[in-house]
Amino acid sequence: MNIDAFTAAPFVIQLHVFSAIGALLIGSIQLLAPKGNLPHRTLGITFVLLMASAAISAIFIREINGGNFSFVHIFVPLTLVGIFRLTLAARRGDRSRHRGQAIGLFFGALMIPGLLSFIPGRLMNIVVLGG
Repeated sequence: MNIDAFTAAPFVIQLHVFSAIGALLIGSIQLLAPKGNLPHRTLGITFVLLMASAAISAIFIREINGGNFSFVHIFVPLTLVGIFRLTLAARRGDRSRHRGQAIGLFFGALMIPGLLSFIPGRLMNIVVLGG
């Protein structure tokens, strides 16, 4: 583990990582905990805010690909659209669609990009695996 690489990273990267890890923890709880009650709604709002923070901060992270957007940035609009659809389904009371959007957002916009962050040469690979 190389925590120095993380603390030396720019603030926007640290914000992005903390937002994503927070969303991962809360999202995991949300998938397993009882649904429809006040804690679920409160954690859901927190999850959405953390996902939005992770997506928006990602726009400003361009260390790879010569300062341009990389293939990983495709998850930014997918995340924002997913957040919108998740929220819309919840507000309409469409539990089935809300559940599908939540699962899709968790895996498609959080887990997949999270796994991609462990590609050799990327920060999480360096921090966690010493790569």
